[in-house]
Amino acid sequence: MNYSINGNGSPLLLLHGFTGSLNNWEPFVPMLAKKHTVITVDLPGHGQSSHSTVLENYRMEAVSDNLLGIMDDLDHHTFDLLGYSMGGRLALYTAVRFPKRIKRLVLESASPGLKTAEERQDRIRTDNMLADRIERDGIESFVNFWESISLWESQAQLSASSKNHLRQLRLTNNEAGLALSLRGMGTGQQPSQWTYLPQLSLPTLLLTGEFDTKFKNIAAEMQTLIPNATHQIIAGAGHTIHLEQPEAWFNTVSTFLSM
Repeated sequence: MNYSINGNGSPLLLLHGFTGSLNNWEPFVPMLAKKHTVITVDLPGHGQSSHSTVLENYRMEAVSDNLLGIMDDLDHHTFDLLGYSMGGRLALYTAVRFPKRIKRLVLESASPGLKTAEERQDRIRTDNMLADRIERDGIESFVNFWESISLWESQAQLSASSKNHLRQLRLTNNEAGLALSLRGMGTGQQPSQWTYLPQLSLPTLLLTGEFDTKFKNIAAEMQTLIPNATHQIIAGAGHTIHLEQPEAWFNTVSTFLSM
């Protein structure tokens, strides 16, 4: 995986969402790097990471192992971990597997996956159809579709330049990489983590946006199961809190990481 390092403080690993890249964190890296060694990565199928054609390399277990390999190479035995959306699912999965490696966990607009095998099979079919669409119609057609889904309605409040910047970042991905990402670590493919949440004792911050009803409800349920979890709802934001309310996002995250 392609990655970038900034700062010299305590290590903090940031994981982006689907169609994103390490560049999504660019506005926050200088501020976070004042207190942290900030490691940002391009997850498999995204950004500048090499695009393997082997599906197993996109499975959540393989990606999680590779993240730990990067942190080992950097000699960071323990670190703070923050993930957004798809990156949040990966962050939670990694924290469940390697709880002694993670000091503090921040999950932005994330879930532990789907609870039942039937739900997972339905989602796998949906994700596979979407992957087929990406491969068939190309990246620009897919991004046009992706930008139209209801999850991003609250992004209407963004400036034209912010929306255009986000679109350009999405367009830098390629069809094969995004399709393999969906097939390898889409929500349906993810092993459900719900039953493991009571065992997750590390300090956990659950961030959701005021307008993101689905993920607010998921986080509220997660809070009841994770022993040391705090759920913070950010006003004026939907799913992409760090983009829609960056100041509130930064203040909330930096305060939690300073505890």
